[in-house]
Amino acid sequence: MASIEDAILEAVAVAPAGKSVAPDQVAKAIDLERWRRVLPQVKAAAIGLARADRVVILRHNKPVDPAAPIKGVYRLKAP
Repeated sequence: MASIEDAILEAVAVAPAGKSVAPDQVAKAIDLERWRRVLPQVKAAAIGLARADRVVILRHNKPVDPAAPIKGVYRLKAP
């Protein structure tokens, strides 16, 4: 099984140029039946990848600082 970071990077890599992916898409790719349980790990991994400039976290289609608390709906895209 691929790591959560790998799943995130793969999802943003295959997304059409300029498009973002929802974290639930990543969670469902990891565990289709228990994807809701995976969402907190996806968020934590996405924050780590954003701090390393490997993904961009979006809220209202605008980049957010991964050091700030991220609440509500967010999406992920390639930098």
